[in-house]
Amino acid sequence: MTSVVIAAHNEATVIGRCLDGLLAEAAPGEFDVVVAANGCTDDTVKVAAARGVRVIDLPEPGKPGALNAGDAIAVGFPRVYLDADIMLSTAGLRALAAAVTGPVLASTARRELDLGRRPLLVRAYFGVHRHLPALRSGLFGRGVIVLSEAGRARFDTFPDMVADDLFIDSLFAPDEKRQVESVPSVVATPRTTKDLIRRLIRVRAGNAAMRAAAARGEITAAVRPAGRSSWLKDVVLRRPWLAPAAVGYVGITLYAAAIAKRRPDTGWGRDESTRQEEANA
Repeated sequence: MTSVVIAAHNEATVIGRCLDGLLAEAAPGEFDVVVAANGCTDDTVKVAAARGVRVIDLPEPGKPGALNAGDAIAVGFPRVYLDADIMLSTAGLRALAAAVTGPVLASTARRELDLGRRPLLVRAYFGVHRHLPALRSGLFGRGVIVLSEAGRARFDTFPDMVADDLFIDSLFAPDEKRQVESVPSVVATPRTTKDLIRRLIRVRAGNAAMRAAAARGEITAAVRPAGRSSWLKDVVLRRPWLAPAAVGYVGITLYAAAIAKRRPDTGWGRDESTRQEEANA
């Protein structure tokens, strides 16, 4: 039985859609789904419970604690870690689960970006970001990671840090990971430049904290380096027509990095604008 763990903090506007897509064609007992609601002040628990899945109602917010709580009661493998705002079909989940076999211990979906009605700077940023090699070879940035039982045995619990996908990615060699091209994960991009910067500050601070913990030996993971110049050597020099977009990409990236360095925030911050879009759709 495949187990799915979904950490959810105030996801009432998206969790129903997520679960409906996941379970639409599932056979009875095919999936063990656990929604770890944490610190919710909306109807996340009610909406999830109405779909017949198991729900944990944790009083304190925090994604690492929610993932660990969900993991503690999940019963099957492969083990799927899914973000509440990601739509994954029953067939897609089956394909990702089937991919973790033999030497492949971890799988993820192909990332698709929703850039509809986004401002110019947001589209410019992702025009460069979407071509970064790390986004093709890593497990992060899709909102879904699937581990085999042997893959899950690589670590005990999730560390108390926000970069959970970077942490999992660091545990596997390139030939132990697979991106399943036939399965799309549609990732909603921030609706405003301000929301994009807010998201980047959180990501930068979280990734920096993860790398620092690895350097101190607090976590036993070979966290991939930041690759600060990849946007130039791997993207723009090979696609010179992206040079105008790169101006916006670099400006936003440097600004977010400076703020993250001065005011590191390791809490579970997120872009709320995509949830508002779902609520108003």
